[in-house]
Amino acid sequence: MPRPRERGAGEVKTLERGLKVLEALAELGEGGLSPLARRTGLSKSTLYRLLQALVRLGFVEEVEGVYRVGPRAFAVGQAYPRKSLLQAVRPEMEALAAETGESVNLAVPAGMEALYLDQAEGTKLVRLFTAPGSRAPLHATGVGKVLLAYRGVPEGLPLTPYTPFTLTRREDLLRELERVRRQGYALDNEEKELGVRCVAAPVFGPGGEVVAALSLSAPASRLSPQAAHALAPRVLEAARRASLRLGFTPTL
Repeated sequence: MPRPRERGAGEVKTLERGLKVLEALAELGEGGLSPLARRTGLSKSTLYRLLQALVRLGFVEEVEGVYRVGPRAFAVGQAYPRKSLLQAVRPEMEALAAETGESVNLAVPAGMEALYLDQAEGTKLVRLFTAPGSRAPLHATGVGKVLLAYRGVPEGLPLTPYTPFTLTRREDLLRELERVRRQGYALDNEEKELGVRCVAAPVFGPGGEVVAALSLSAPASRLSPQAAHALAPRVLEAARRASLRLGFTPTL
């Protein structure tokens, strides 16, 4: 006769192992089978089967044998707060996009990268589009530099050059992050893609930690460095309002 109790116990154990793998990936940022096996204590064969199931479901991404947490895992995690990040920030994104006519993005940290969660499209004929779920380097984007400035620089962060303006020396990046903290916002001066400029500001959670970055992006031909600095107060105000929606209480 079938023994449903034992079968159910096996399914629960598989689920527990899968969640353990997700936790390990969140801690590592990304990794191959060997470091994940050491972190989880699972055999490589068991780990591989679990990872493939998580990849099929969208909870994990794989690129050439390197695994990292996928956007679906973050989306599920965001169901926990009473007021989710997307619900809190979206009204401010739409208002800023309507006011300026430029595209507004929301990004969160995802290991060694920034993960774009949402975009409010601008109204101008020529506008920039960033697909939710896409990733960006931390050192070469406005949202990434905000996250680095307030959350710290991960050990081993790659400083890949994308354009002649990308910061590829650690000392230059640290100097730039100090400027970001001092002025409260970051600029991307064509550092990831030529012809694209953006200004980004931090979004704070209830405990005062930076949980996301809000950015306004536009063609560099329309958004000069001077114009980006001039727009910074509007971006900062949108991020501040979003932070308040999340329950952030600023110190006086």
